[in-house]
Amino acid sequence: MIKHFLSFEKQISDLEGKIEELRHLSSGTDINIAEEIGKLQGAVSEELKSTYSQLTPWQKVQVSRHPDRPHFQDIAKQLFENYTPLSGDRNFSDDNALTGGTAMFRGKSIIAIGIDKGKNTNDRILKNFGMARPEGYRKAVRLMELADKFLIPIIMFVDTAGAYPGQGAEQRGQAEAIARCIQKSLEIKVPTISIITGEGGSGGAVALAVANNTLMLEHAIYSVISPEGCSSILWRSADHADRAAEALRLTAQDMKKFKVIDEVIPEPIGGAHRNAEMAINAMGDILEKRLDILLSTSRDEIIKQKEEKYLNIG
Repeated sequence: MIKHFLSFEKQISDLEGKIEELRHLSSGTDINIAEEIGKLQGAVSEELKSTYSQLTPWQKVQVSRHPDRPHFQDIAKQLFENYTPLSGDRNFSDDNALTGGTAMFRGKSIIAIGIDKGKNTNDRILKNFGMARPEGYRKAVRLMELADKFLIPIIMFVDTAGAYPGQGAEQRGQAEAIARCIQKSLEIKVPTISIITGEGGSGGAVALAVANNTLMLEHAIYSVISPEGCSSILWRSADHADRAAEALRLTAQDMKKFKVIDEVIPEPIGGAHRNAEMAINAMGDILEKRLDILLSTSRDEIIKQKEEKYLNIG
């Protein structure tokens, strides 16, 4: 049973609660209530289909932030073999929010880079809730340079509310580090693919979302500012986040329409948080197809593709 229900999932929560009650009543007794449970499960499936087929932008924001969505650490464990993290930016320190290293993906050598919000309280604190500092972005630049030197394709995963805005991060050149990361992404001549798996917020997300192919999960979001931040600026209150989310056009479907991204990856019914394994496998299948195409593309064409893609946006 899903532990975290979103505000718009009350009917789903009630139905799943009834299923759990029936299972509890039937345990240790001779009562057979499989038929009744089956009916309730069917009702849950129908409710999930109905609810998730008509999510508002604000509801998609809530889904993108669900704590049970696939994290980079889950993706690396399921999709990659021999994943070896490479630490440090060779300048200041290591950053646990943005990690990366070498790996094998379905028989191909890759470098994987990802921003991870963390899975529990201690993990979130360790990863600074997915808000990378300058040393994280400089580590990403180091990994990109390594990939370009040894002709290894790069796969990047984005899930962040934005780069860390603390005083220390600003003193160490947060904006410059993000800009260098974007610049390096555009300069390198190896295939690059980026997937926004949850929240793609502000420049902290753009730093790892500039690629030959940029993909998004169906209920992920990608925006220059959070709806709460936008609401605070426009209406001087975060209470209008739902209106801001509508105005920002931040859903994966909007991004595909505006040609900011290249493909929307379908999620399991009810969102990736309900079946992370299936969602990760879907990512892997699409990644494999796109990587095969990019690997057959010349280095000059790799650069040309990126130039045309980003010059034509807007």
